[in-house]
Amino acid sequence: MSRIALVDDDRNILTSVAMTLENEGFEVETFNDGQSALDAFNKSMPDMAVLDIKMPRMDGMDLLQRLRQKTNQLPVIFLTSKDDEIDEVLGLRMGADDYVKKPFSQRLLVERIRALLRRQDAIETVSTEERNDGKVMERGHLRMDPLRHAVSWKGTDVSLTVTEFLLLQALAQRPGFVKSRDQLMDVAYDDQVYVDDRTIDSHIKRLRKKMRGADENFAAIETLYGIGYRYNED
Repeated sequence: MSRIALVDDDRNILTSVAMTLENEGFEVETFNDGQSALDAFNKSMPDMAVLDIKMPRMDGMDLLQRLRQKTNQLPVIFLTSKDDEIDEVLGLRMGADDYVKKPFSQRLLVERIRALLRRQDAIETVSTEERNDGKVMERGHLRMDPLRHAVSWKGTDVSLTVTEFLLLQALAQRPGFVKSRDQLMDVAYDDQVYVDDRTIDSHIKRLRKKMRGADENFAAIETLYGIGYRYNED
């Protein structure tokens, strides 16, 4: 049973969404501000966090920043207000995996949660045969170990979220070949989940920023405007 942390200062949302998730078989912990959630996470990390952006004491952005200092592998979904497009983009660039706009369909939220958990399970569940094969991918200065969720560039470790890891892996598997945004969406998200182009662009921008933290001259991910992205092996 996956444990979902739901953090929102709207008690009506906490109550109704918690009931829906529990009916779907999830274990749910609710918090009405970011600080109380962080205190709980410091003791025991959930399997996924669903965060409202605007909250008292500590908002969702601050909480996400604190979480990403501890782990990049915890899936995070942001709940954003209807017109907060800036918050959506900023949240993705800070390391959120997805966002859902308020007012939202609870069925949509459940589908987004299930999609991210399935993706997480697919990465973490590795057969004995695969472990013995040691499927480490090396492309020039890049080294990716899916079994350990480890990435390095020129020998320097780079910490990526699950979404960033999957996008980089998809691009680097076939250097020189263009991946459209639609293809990258299929890699990073479940077929039943719709995301727009801006979501992929935001993830790629954050991915580049992290890689440039290891090498300020990193330029292996090329943008082909109106088409998609390409990985160029040195």
